[in-house]
Amino acid sequence: MTLDLPTAKHRSGLDRTRQIAPQIVEYLRERILALELAPGTALSRVELQKQFGLSQTPVRDALMRLEEEGLVTVYPQYATLVSKIDINLARQTHFMRRAVEQEAVFSLAERATAPHIADRLRSANAKLKALVASNEYADFLVLDRAFHFIIYEEAGLEHIWPIIRRHSGHIDRLRRLNLLNVGTQRVVDAHDAIIEGIAASDPVGAEKAMKIHLSGTLSMINDIAERYPDYIDMG
Repeated sequence: MTLDLPTAKHRSGLDRTRQIAPQIVEYLRERILALELAPGTALSRVELQKQFGLSQTPVRDALMRLEEEGLVTVYPQYATLVSKIDINLARQTHFMRRAVEQEAVFSLAERATAPHIADRLRSANAKLKALVASNEYADFLVLDRAFHFIIYEEAGLEHIWPIIRRHSGHIDRLRRLNLLNVGTQRVVDAHDAIIEGIAASDPVGAEKAMKIHLSGTLSMINDIAERYPDYIDMG
C-alpha cells in the first residue's frame, strides 16, 4: 500500500555554532519518523555530504548514531538503508513506556497539585485538537510528544525522557501508520480521559486511561502489517 503523506516541515540548514553531527541526526530522525524516508530507503553518504556541504566524518557519525537507535542499517561498502519497523523492538518500548507512564499518572493524580497538572495537559491537548481535522500528522505527533513530556516533567522523570525517546523509533513509526488508519480524534479523546483522571484525583482511573491509550497501536499490529507489509518486520 502506498502512503499519501503530507510533507513535514524540516530545515536542512545547519547551525555552524553547534555540533554538526547531532543536527544531521535530528534532521534525518524526524524525516524517518515522519515516514518521509520510508523503510528500505537508501541513504547516500555522498548525497548527504553534498546536501549539507560537509566532509565525510560528521555524516558517517550521524548514520552510526541512527544505527545505534535502530533506525538505519549500515552495510559497509554497500549502502545505508532505513530500517523496517521492528515489531519486537516496538513491543519492548511499549512495555517500558507503560511501566513508566502508568505509574507517573497514578502518582500525579494523588498530588495536591493535580488540578494544575491537569490544566497544563488540557492546554497541550487543545493544541492537538486544533490539528485533528488538518491531517498534519507530523505536527500532530510532535505535539503529542510534548503532551507526554509534561507528564514526565511533572512526575520528576524528565531525565528518563531522552532514554525513552532513543528507543521509540519503531513504535513511533508504527503509531504514524496507525494514525493514517484510525485518525487522530481517538488520541485526543484518550488524552481527555487521562486528564480527567488526574483532575478528579482518581489515580486508578488515570492509570487505566493511560494503559488503554498506550495499548491502542499494538492492538492493531496485524492490520497495520497487512496494509504495509513492506514496512514491517514481524520478527
